[in-house]
Amino acid sequence: MHEFQLYRSPDHACAYLTGKTAQTLVVDPLAPMDQVIYSALVDQGYRRSGSMVYRPECNSCRRCIPVRIPVALFQPRRIHRRILKKWRDTQVTIGRPRYDKEHFRLFSHYLETRHAEGDMVGMNPGQYMDFLRCSWGESWFVEFRRAEMLSMVAVVDPLTQGLSSVYTYFDPRESAASPGAYAILWQILETRRLGLKWLYLGFLVPGSKKMDYKRNYRPLQAFDYASNTWYWHDDAWLSAQSPVPITDNL
Repeated sequence: MHEFQLYRSPDHACAYLTGKTAQTLVVDPLAPMDQVIYSALVDQGYRRSGSMVYRPECNSCRRCIPVRIPVALFQPRRIHRRILKKWRDTQVTIGRPRYDKEHFRLFSHYLETRHAEGDMVGMNPGQYMDFLRCSWGESWFVEFRRAEMLSMVAVVDPLTQGLSSVYTYFDPRESAASPGAYAILWQILETRRLGLKWLYLGFLVPGSKKMDYKRNYRPLQAFDYASNTWYWHDDAWLSAQSPVPITDNL
């Protein structure tokens, strides 16, 4: 594992929990970065926003918990099978990161409808690309079309050991069909098809409605920054930090 200079951000408003203050550890943006190094960092609980690689480091809170799905063990529940059935005629295209007016219109409409209170509303095309694209590694812009209409775009990073789900936006008119859930299910199946082990979902944040959906995918593993270890997730671990150690090496 490479050693990096890390920079701690000033206090800022938490993006997930109202009224909370957050801090972030950011990897030196001048440090060498490639897919292999980034893959190792993701496996240590890091994420990216654009080209910035970071993880939370809050003094008063440890509620941002990195989670991943061991795709070989995933078994879809009844609700997952219903969602897969709804989207069975979807056309999926994996593309390289590029600016596309149709994508940007969908992204803007999604934010205005679903996250109108957020600070991302009103992004211009350059800010949009800076948010989703990284300058040093491979990424996918995955299109989902129904009846030839663009329904959703998922930004996904291929890693040496799996896939990392970066960001998904969709047509709010499709909400009844659970597009976000379908995007995760597609990524699980694609990770499995590629013969890789893990789908990294980012942070599960107990108490945050917009991040709590990740509990719906089992089995789930959670990363503990204190011990630098992945554990089998259960609700007791999330609420009391009482880990259930991993005993099965995939």
